[in-house]
Amino acid sequence: MTEFDREAIGRVIERVAAREGLELVHWETVGPRNNFVLRIYIDKPGGVSLGDCEAVSNQVGILLDVEDLIANRYVLEVSSPGIERGLYKRADYERFAGSRIKLRTIEPIDGQRNFRGKLLGLVGDNISFDADGRGQLEIPYEQIAKANIEYQF
Repeated sequence: MTEFDREAIGRVIERVAAREGLELVHWETVGPRNNFVLRIYIDKPGGVSLGDCEAVSNQVGILLDVEDLIANRYVLEVSSPGIERGLYKRADYERFAGSRIKLRTIEPIDGQRNFRGKLLGLVGDNISFDADGRGQLEIPYEQIAKANIEYQF
């Protein structure tokens, strides 16, 4: 990815989201270093509106340009986390306890890296999880590569 100050960019995004009364769910950069996408996921009770996304996009874009935090071309995308919201923070694993999730670990656990099941919550530094076909597991938080809510139709 491109060279830039991730902490400074994160502070700008967090400041704008807080000022707008929104939760910053996650932000990431993807794509080639000379023309990447900066994705920002925001949320609030009741869901975000197009106006919320537009306000964050406009403010973040202006601040990043004024503070000259990104030297290369980039595309800024702001959206809700969606129906299959990612779980990025420890607090997410408490907040969404009782939900079905998909989870992938960094290292295999008994030969398996991908799991589905019911999130039970946090137990110390572990995610407590009722895995389909495996029963209850406690997976170290630091071993989680990716996790998200699994919407049930």
